[in-house]
Amino acid sequence: MSNQLPFKDISGCAISGVMSEDGRRFSGERIITSIANMHDRSNGLGGGFAAYGIYPEHADHYAFHLMCDHAGARRAAEDVLVRRCLVHHDEAIPIRPLECIKDRPVLHRYFLSVKQEELEQNYDLSEEDIVVEVVMEINAGVEGAFVFSSGKNMGVFKGVGYPEDIGRFFRLDEYEGYIWTAHGRFPTNTTGWWGGAHPFALLGWSVVHNGEISSYGINRRYLANFDYHCTLQTDTEVVCYVFDLLVRKHKLPLEVACMAMAPPFWSDIERMPEERRKLARTMRQVYGGALLNGPFSVVVGHNTGMIALNDRIKLRPMVAARHDDMLYVASEEAAIRVICPAPDRLWQARGGEPIIGELKEKSYAGTREKEMAH
Repeated sequence: MSNQLPFKDISGCAISGVMSEDGRRFSGERIITSIANMHDRSNGLGGGFAAYGIYPEHADHYAFHLMCDHAGARRAAEDVLVRRCLVHHDEAIPIRPLECIKDRPVLHRYFLSVKQEELEQNYDLSEEDIVVEVVMEINAGVEGAFVFSSGKNMGVFKGVGYPEDIGRFFRLDEYEGYIWTAHGRFPTNTTGWWGGAHPFALLGWSVVHNGEISSYGINRRYLANFDYHCTLQTDTEVVCYVFDLLVRKHKLPLEVACMAMAPPFWSDIERMPEERRKLARTMRQVYGGALLNGPFSVVVGHNTGMIALNDRIKLRPMVAARHDDMLYVASEEAAIRVICPAPDRLWQARGGEPIIGELKEKSYAGTREKEMAH
């Protein structure tokens, strides 16, 4: 008799996210347990995690995680960093060697800040704009080197392997954070390689994704107008950059940015109340290039919260739950119940309607004050 479960709908990739809205930090062991419960949704060609609050001793510095094909590529990337930034500390990213994780690149991290002369010379750019320029310069211009994480007090850890193995490889059980997201990859249109694993990140944004962005070509060309360059050979990369463009640069509220990416159909817009109809029309007209087509569910992390979003007709699964101050989202209910057996509330995410978790004001007031000071 076959051990296969004929009724199981794989539907590609596994995603999971957990956050404490009180800002309580907890071990990465919890998210590893959640994503491991969906082992059969991935095929070993990619796994990864994003974690927030893990670098309190370097909270004011940008944490650059680099993967490089060889030491020479790391030195070339470092030349770009030191030209525009002050490096306060750097080290090899700690790992736990595992036999199942093979052909790993050079993995190094830097804690840095932008040089004062860079800020003065580029007076029309914000500090974060300059950091984005540095990331794009390395990823597009330094052969064999990629920045796969560049936010403050957060980090991405990813590679080729099953996610639970990647979690152990990067020793995530030794970290503590208030938001964790995870991904198990089942690549269909692109190859499995270290840089193409999820999450994709820029500044404080990180994205894990199940599905396919069939509008990738349009989105990629649209983003190029704003100097975002897609170099990681995976459609998910555009989702991260669109969030940065719409929320950080264009100052859209999160709900409105999600409407731009997964807008109502025109037929639904015509039946809306006048004020909301005007907003929905404007989003579709102004941000047509940011609209994401295709089946998708995504979990987006940022320094003050977590967002879960389905495509407009919900072609990929997404379940959410709450218990006390905790918000959980995952591809399957079982991935939530394995770490939260009795949630206060459990529900299916609706197509095109974001689930938004936010840190309480007291949890991030200090962070906001520091950002305003810059």
